[in-house]
Amino acid sequence: MDQFFAAVEQLDNPELKGKPIAVGHDAERGVVSTASYEARRFGVHSAQSIQVAKRLCPQLIIVEPHFQRYKEVSSQLHEIFHDYTDLIEPISLDEAFLDVTDNKKGMELGVDIAREIKQRIRETTGLTASAGVSYCKFLAKIASDWRKPDGLTVIHPDRALDFIAHLKVEKIWGVGQKTAEKMHRMGIFTGLDLRNMSLSRLTQEFGKMGQVFYDFSRGIDNRPVISEWERKSVSCEQTFESDISENAAVTIHLYHIVLELVRRIEKNDFEGRTLTLKVKFAHKREQTEDRFQSAERQDFQQITRSITVDHILRTKEEILPLAKQLMRGVEFHSHPIRLLGLGVSGQKSAAQQNQQQWVELELEFLDWPNS
Repeated sequence: MDQFFAAVEQLDNPELKGKPIAVGHDAERGVVSTASYEARRFGVHSAQSIQVAKRLCPQLIIVEPHFQRYKEVSSQLHEIFHDYTDLIEPISLDEAFLDVTDNKKGMELGVDIAREIKQRIRETTGLTASAGVSYCKFLAKIASDWRKPDGLTVIHPDRALDFIAHLKVEKIWGVGQKTAEKMHRMGIFTGLDLRNMSLSRLTQEFGKMGQVFYDFSRGIDNRPVISEWERKSVSCEQTFESDISENAAVTIHLYHIVLELVRRIEKNDFEGRTLTLKVKFAHKREQTEDRFQSAERQDFQQITRSITVDHILRTKEEILPLAKQLMRGVEFHSHPIRLLGLGVSGQKSAAQQNQQQWVELELEFLDWPNS
């Protein structure tokens, strides 16, 4: 979907149409979840600090997210998808892979299915969607982002290698900022540059991802569309408006996170024996005269601690003492905490562990406008 959260807000509130808006929590540590195209012209983008976004676009309108509403629209999308195929792999609320090789409509061309789905989405929801059509997930995902908004891009197998050759490595799945910087130092800037690297060199530099990059540069992606998922963990976290470093504050917040975790375990009927604590510390901002750059270069250190027990973790009485035990191993008095999180993961039998399964993690946050 195009600017999904922002588009829904503009749809529900016509006064916001055509205006620069950002969906997120307007606070010191708020983060942009989605920005409208009007806001993006000013450099506002997802995962950006709300405060930075407002400096870039002084007329920016901050809209609190309405996740239940987004889920309702997402359900409408999936009802449309299921009219064509049951092989649907959700990526997020507004994005999914569809395998339409053998589709319910008996349509021959994937591009015709994509065009029809786009039209039905517009008629049903009033929103626009962009679609990508290709023979594998890697290229279909890239194609879906190629001509936003309201785009439709087809990457034919005969043109795939030429398309990838001209592709910037930053567009390739799995290549984040640090990986891209490393590739640039190696002289890799395009898909063709990547294709010219040997498999041994790529695995030496990037480990298991080296094989993935080697395959992608050659248009190889054998991952199937997986419609059934197994939940691997349940977790929640909280980002604090102000850093915390006092025992009482940490204990209180940890207690409330445990309560939320217990609620989610019960809701999902989840069974797990491993408790993991996540802590993100706040480093002081770099002292520069340019406050904008200072905010952008803020750095955080994150650690995790885990403990596994011989029984299923379900209740506050079982989880809270373990959470406190993990917390006792964390030094925070001289190193204030920005974020706390807890998660429970499952322990499988040896037979289950030998089975390769795809997993979808659905993380919702206590005090956060992300994701």
